[in-house]
Amino acid sequence: MNIFSAEQLREADRLTILKQDIDSLALMERAGEGVFAWLDARLKGDPVTIHVFCGIGNNGGDGLVIARHLMESGYRVRTYVVDFSDKRSPEFLENLDRIKSLKHWPEHFNGEKGEECPEIGNSDIVVDAIFGIGLNRRPEAWVEAIMAHINASGAFVLSIDIPSGLYMEQCPEKEAVVVKARHTLTFQLPKLVFFLPGTGKYTDSWEALDIGLDAEYLRNTVPRALLVGKQEALPMYRPRDKYAHKGVLGHALIIAGSYGKTGAAALSARACLHSGAGLVTAYIPRCGYTALQASVPEVMTLTDVNEDHITAIAYDISPAVIGVGPGLGTHRATADALGAFLRQNNTPLVLDADALNIIAAHREYLRFLPEDTVLTPHPGELQRLIGTWKDDFDKLDKAGEFARKYKLVLVIKGAHTVILNKDRIFVNSTGNPGMATAGSGDVLTGMITGLISQGYAPLQAAVFGVYLHGRAGDIGASQTGYEALTATAVIEYTGAAFTDLFTRPEAPPAASADGEVSG
Repeated sequence: MNIFSAEQLREADRLTILKQDIDSLALMERAGEGVFAWLDARLKGDPVTIHVFCGIGNNGGDGLVIARHLMESGYRVRTYVVDFSDKRSPEFLENLDRIKSLKHWPEHFNGEKGEECPEIGNSDIVVDAIFGIGLNRRPEAWVEAIMAHINASGAFVLSIDIPSGLYMEQCPEKEAVVVKARHTLTFQLPKLVFFLPGTGKYTDSWEALDIGLDAEYLRNTVPRALLVGKQEALPMYRPRDKYAHKGVLGHALIIAGSYGKTGAAALSARACLHSGAGLVTAYIPRCGYTALQASVPEVMTLTDVNEDHITAIAYDISPAVIGVGPGLGTHRATADALGAFLRQNNTPLVLDADALNIIAAHREYLRFLPEDTVLTPHPGELQRLIGTWKDDFDKLDKAGEFARKYKLVLVIKGAHTVILNKDRIFVNSTGNPGMATAGSGDVLTGMITGLISQGYAPLQAAVFGVYLHGRAGDIGASQTGYEALTATAVIEYTGAAFTDLFTRPEAPPAASADGEVSG
């Protein structure tokens, strides 16, 4: 599913109005009717009190349309206008007149001394339509007080298009107040802020509401980012030929492990097998030989001459791809061995964990990486590579610049893992908090390595591998719960993640918003 910028969404609105020969008021009516229909289908006339908070721009106009339709259908509605400026949009004013024609006069707030926020019960519903995607500065303190009152009410909060107080292209100030939505109904396409750590926390779930924006523009415009769900992942899958054998499915080499961390090598090698590699060889220190051979008998093993850590990287096989880093350690001899290896290597690489830490400490190694090398840092490793950042958007900018400079595929691991390559951004939709556990990253390294070994291009392997990794975790967590999910379980459910690509859900999840976009 495409993720557009605020500017692109405004252009989509403009072209929709032009091509469909409607005015902006009609488009607002369409959007508001869509939200009303969503609410009505769930409430079915329930006599709950619905508080609709409206700003004075077009998002507030949407709120007035919603309130009017709710009232006309017999719902108990209280409407409030937050007068944060003297400039009101024409569409807002027209919808204000329309709701007044029903003899319903919204209560106005303008920051005057002595104003009291309305009483909101914890069993009530709040519709948040104060600010939309055009917000570009922090609201005044009295407006934030209203938003804080909404957050403290305990009511179910439904934000319209975007939670009020969020910007589209930057994170809110640390001390700023933002509406905390239980659910957000966003128009047509999701917003990037739903998926970043510093901003995604302001909505528990979201759903894209189709309001009929111009299909040609949506189809042909290069998006800000792509959200990867099942419909995006499925076309990436490469069916296995009936007459395939292990010799044509790729030989992957995993260089990993050190004393006490042989498990990382075992997890990565096993995950590589489970993602479909024909052959897997692990290159490890001698101390891990018996443990790895016993725990993953399908994996061939080569050992360094050193007992505890890798001191030289030498092998007599011809791998299709090499994954390096899980449990490797940062011993001086290991760092030197990695540098010597990188200087002479031309094989595709997947680098993780201590391989990244070594490179961060020896930045000259970066120039030896083959084009489209896949790097899979967690936040700490990323910071060592690109430096500090002020917020999530600054992080994306700096990470994107780093990926372009060194011609890399950069996988930024997180709740919604982000993949960067050239000017492209992919946001993953799968995964869960149970995957915040030891070894999960080692498994991802093995999965991406295994996909590349079979002929997937590095970017495709990264995007598809991240999706499968998260989906395996989701399936596993449905059986174990978050707390009991382990990296080993993620490997075990990888096969289920593959088969899940070809299954249809009985009903779409409430917050699902997958759409068809080429990956």
